[in-house]
Amino acid sequence: MSTKTTNVTPEIVEIVRFSDAGERLGTERVPKVVKTEEEWRKQLGAQAFEVTRHSGTERACTGQYWDLHDRGLYRCICCETALFVADTKFDSGTGWPSFTQPVTPENISTEEDRSYGMLRISVSCKRCDAHLGHVFNDGPRPTGQRFCMNSAALRFVKFA
Repeated sequence: MSTKTTNVTPEIVEIVRFSDAGERLGTERVPKVVKTEEEWRKQLGAQAFEVTRHSGTERACTGQYWDLHDRGLYRCICCETALFVADTKFDSGTGWPSFTQPVTPENISTEEDRSYGMLRISVSCKRCDAHLGHVFNDGPRPTGQRFCMNSAALRFVKFA
């Protein structure tokens, strides 16, 4: 893959902004964050780079947030977009941080993932296309969904 920066105008996406206290600040149209492989490597650690830019997965029970129970907001490690709140986090028994829903559906995108001989739904950050994890239909009420995320794709901001 080329490491040259292109002069293409980035796509505009609509996301919902949230303060670090979890307050919804409103919808905003922003340019999609586009960087070269080299730029992402410089910004991210090796594991975060592999997970977010190459759809990797951290080993179960190794991520820094899988067993975190503090109240707060989870942001994208690549672009700071708000993704999940701790109020929707639950212990799925899988060893990865799991949530019943995103902070708002506008901030994520999903697509079929047929890797490893399975059919799954991949979850990405809408603003920068960072791979976050997968969503499954085996979660608790009220949604019945389990957003199984990689800690390496997230940055936690504790509520004061």
